[in-house]
Amino acid sequence: MPDPVSDIPDPAGALDTPGRELLAALVSIPSPSGEEAEAAARLAEFFGDHGREAWIDDAGNVRVPGDDSVLLTSHVDTVPGEIPVRVGDGDEELGVDGPVLWGRGSVDATGPLAAMAVAAVETGASFVGVVGEETDSRGARHLIEDRDAPETVINGEPSGWDAITLGYRGIVGGEYAVSTPAGHGARPDANAIDHATAWWERVRAVVAEENGDAEPGGFDTITATAASIDGGLSNDGSAVTASMAARFRVPPSEAPDSVCATVEDCLDAGEIEWRESIPSHADSPRSTPATALRRGIRAAGGEPTHLQKTGTADANLYADAWDVPVATYGPGDSAFDHAPDERLPLAEFDRAETVLTTACEQLID
Repeated sequence: MPDPVSDIPDPAGALDTPGRELLAALVSIPSPSGEEAEAAARLAEFFGDHGREAWIDDAGNVRVPGDDSVLLTSHVDTVPGEIPVRVGDGDEELGVDGPVLWGRGSVDATGPLAAMAVAAVETGASFVGVVGEETDSRGARHLIEDRDAPETVINGEPSGWDAITLGYRGIVGGEYAVSTPAGHGARPDANAIDHATAWWERVRAVVAEENGDAEPGGFDTITATAASIDGGLSNDGSAVTASMAARFRVPPSEAPDSVCATVEDCLDAGEIEWRESIPSHADSPRSTPATALRRGIRAAGGEPTHLQKTGTADANLYADAWDVPVATYGPGDSAFDHAPDERLPLAEFDRAETVLTTACEQLID
C-alpha cells in the first residue's frame, strides 16, 4: 500500500514513532462513514506488520483477536469535510510548543483509534476498529451480534489524555409526516406545513417543561433537534405534504420509550415513525476499566478527572448489549470534534498511548 505519510508537510520531523506514523497515515486517508475501506485496510496492515492476525468482517470492521480481558475499540469513520493534513510546530491557541497534527479525524476519533492500535500491539489486548459510528453505528451493532462479550471495554473517543468519560446520553430519532388535501391559499384551514411547524413548537415546549430549570443541553436534560424538514404541494397537486426528521438526546433519568410517548402526545395530525434508538450509558468511576485508566494517567504524570458527555457513542451499545464495564478514553479535545480546525498535539497522543498500554497491562495481568 502506498505510504501517504511521505506527502505530509512535516517541518518538525515529528512523525517519528510507529504510533505517530499510523495516526498520520489514517488521517491522510479520507474515511467518511460509508467510505472506510481504504483506512480499514491500512489499519489491518499495521497489525499484520506487527505480527497480529487482523481481518475485515462483513460490516467492514477491522477485527484483531487477542486477550479478551479488555477490548479496545474505536471508530474508523469520520464526518465529511476535508482539512489539509500537516504538522504544525506549536499552537498558540492550544498553548502547545511541540508538534500538532492537523486533519479530519485527528481528534474524532482517529487519534484514539491509533493510540489503541499501538496499545493492543504492545499488550496483546483484543482490538476492533468499527465503521459507521458517525451515522448508524452499523459496525458496533454487527460486532455485538457477531462476537461474545469481552470482560471489559475501553471505547475510544476524545476525552483528553488525563480524563475518562463515564457516561453519554442516549438518542432516539424518527420521521414525522403529515398530509392535507390541497386547497386555495386564501382558505384559513391549516395545511400540512402548518401542522408540522405547530407540532414541533409543541414538542419544544414540552421538552423545555420536562427539563425545568436545568441548563439546556446538559447531561441530565432532553435535547430536541430538527435534523431536516421538507414540505409543499405533492407532484399530482392533490395534497400538501410535510415531513421532518427529528432526534432526541435522552439522559439516564429517561427511557427512550418515555421520550417517544411524550413526543407522540404532541401530535394532532400526522404520525411519527421511530427509527434510531440508543440507550443512555452511565458507568461507575470504580469500574475495572476506569480504575485501570486512572492508574495509567497517574503513572504518566497526570491527575485524572471524570467526564459525562451530552452526545452519544458506541459505548452505549456495548454496555447495554454485553452488560460489562465500559469506560471511554482517548487523546484530543472534544471541542474540535467535527470542527474545520480539527487538530491534535502529538505529545498528547503519546501520553494516551502510554496510558492505554498501562491500563491494558493491569486489566490483562
